[in-house]
Amino acid sequence: MSEPIVAPYGTWRSPISAERVAQGGIRLSEPFVWGDTVTWRESRPAEGGRAVIVRADPWGSPTDVTPEGFYVRDKVHEYGGGHYAVHEGVVFFVNFSDQRLYRHDPGEAPAAITPEPQSPGADRYADMSVSPDGRFVTCVRERHEGEGLPVNELVVLPADGSAPPWIVAEGRDFYAGPRFDPRGTRLLWLEWDFPRMPWDGTELQVAPVDGEGRVGATRLVAGGPTESIFQPAWDPSGAIHFVSDRTGWWNLYREEPDGAQTNLTPLAAEFGVPMWEFRYATYAFLSDGRIACVWRRDGVHHLGMLDPGTSELIELDLPYTCFDPPYVDADGTRVAFVASSSTEPPQVVTLDFATRAVDVLRVSEDVGVDPAYLSVPEPIAFPTDGGTAYAYHYPPANPGFVGPGAERPPLIVRSHGGPTGETVPELDLEIQYFTTRGFAVVDVNYGGSTGYGRGFRERLYGQWGIVDVVDCINAARYLVERGDADPNRLVVTGGSAGGWTTLCALTFHDAFACGTSYYGVADLEPFATFTHKFEFRYTDVLVGPWPQAAELWNARSPARHADLLSCPILLLQGLEDEVVPPSQAEIMVRALEDKGIPHAYLAFGGEQHGFRKAETLVRCLQAELAFYGRILGFEPADELPPLEIRHLPA
Repeated sequence: MSEPIVAPYGTWRSPISAERVAQGGIRLSEPFVWGDTVTWRESRPAEGGRAVIVRADPWGSPTDVTPEGFYVRDKVHEYGGGHYAVHEGVVFFVNFSDQRLYRHDPGEAPAAITPEPQSPGADRYADMSVSPDGRFVTCVRERHEGEGLPVNELVVLPADGSAPPWIVAEGRDFYAGPRFDPRGTRLLWLEWDFPRMPWDGTELQVAPVDGEGRVGATRLVAGGPTESIFQPAWDPSGAIHFVSDRTGWWNLYREEPDGAQTNLTPLAAEFGVPMWEFRYATYAFLSDGRIACVWRRDGVHHLGMLDPGTSELIELDLPYTCFDPPYVDADGTRVAFVASSSTEPPQVVTLDFATRAVDVLRVSEDVGVDPAYLSVPEPIAFPTDGGTAYAYHYPPANPGFVGPGAERPPLIVRSHGGPTGETVPELDLEIQYFTTRGFAVVDVNYGGSTGYGRGFRERLYGQWGIVDVVDCINAARYLVERGDADPNRLVVTGGSAGGWTTLCALTFHDAFACGTSYYGVADLEPFATFTHKFEFRYTDVLVGPWPQAAELWNARSPARHADLLSCPILLLQGLEDEVVPPSQAEIMVRALEDKGIPHAYLAFGGEQHGFRKAETLVRCLQAELAFYGRILGFEPADELPPLEIRHLPA
């Protein structure tokens, strides 16, 4: 093998093109097991982000269930989730264009089973559960009427669509997780109110269900304003299970016949996650009562088998290090889940505990890259204000190149969205796109992130725009002090809440040379009156209650302090974003323009919150690389389309 070429960091030729990143990665989610068959949902950037249901069995290759003309995606809470359910081969799903619930019997065309609303998408459905006899479907309904906030309810309807849905729970701000018991005679669900988010405090209710699908008097099982309940479920015998963070950690509980509640996993570990989307599942029951479950501990993901009789938890020896987002389902002796690692992309996997057979049913992408080009993340814990924060460091990796002498690489600091989210060490070709070109990347789990207990999550409360920013800066400083990054070429980037962190870092601090905001929040005040219902009061918790904390909202908003800006910014925005609308990016563009600060702004039609189209993803990656090259002073090896950077000196 020839000696590597000495070349400046950022200029290395890479086998990972922007087109390769964008077109290869389908998103896999929501596996269901029934007998020998497994279904899952996959979202395809090459089809404009269209999502379909795919089915696999032991006798053939995976095949699409969803016919052309249908797109399986709900918009409840805008983020959706719980897009479909399966009962004995019959698929119930939400179609994106009209948000109606459809029934799809094998060999037949899908048929809508909910009424056509007055305007398309006015009634939205999500998080379905089918009664054991197949007669009824229960789900969350979100009704958009007029100009006020939408109304959320739990409804039940006949599975054949012979009658309109009827309400079984109403009056609370939010509902989630309706689940029939194994006999179809009881129903579990979660509910909560403003200003809480589901990871702050929820209540778990149970009620009897009669033979006509009508619900009786409810009983509070667990939860409250300061206890987050996650994933209510029934074991095969009909015992209630749920995840609670009453100890400061999301542990798995079982309700006993006498009403006592037993912690089956009394560990400083997380068996739950923030419910940004419906239908996350961290555990599932085998027919013998054992429980397959995933958990996080000290930032490390695990998959294991729990014996609920003895509380013995045995980790399984599998070649995966990430189970995120968590989707676990089981039937009989088979378990299905989505898994990945730092060198393996996400894939749908089944494990049969009777035969010990492990089968990979679908891989999100054929990486097709020599492993020598893949940067393997190093988990780091670093000191920050108030204690310790966490991150994954990806050094430059390319066997064909080496940096010159004592030169250190530019560092991209990534701030995840959420903000109650989590960055995980799975194979991400967006990161590898940059590391193969000579960048170092650090993916930060700042205060507020998931996986480290409730106390770590709540570090961010009242401190959004401060704790997250300081943790990102300290991650960069830690790597600079170790000699792993050039202190003069530090870049910060993030999407959504991560975009807010990016804009705050660039406005109120001088640690970074430039940054990129993907659909980031720039001005808080509009969110007091305009944002989607799910996060309508979230800022009250993260910053302070409106309008009492109006001055604090103003003080934290980057767009209100353009006089402090001094470094270049790239802004990327979807024009149909209803979570962070285009006006937020436009506010920042005007501020940058008025002050004459170098900047570039790309807006994409047909894109919402989180880009899904392959052509958009390609353009964004190319724009980032071109922007960093111009600002940091190097010439990328790629042939990149022109990028207009306003006010950049010649």
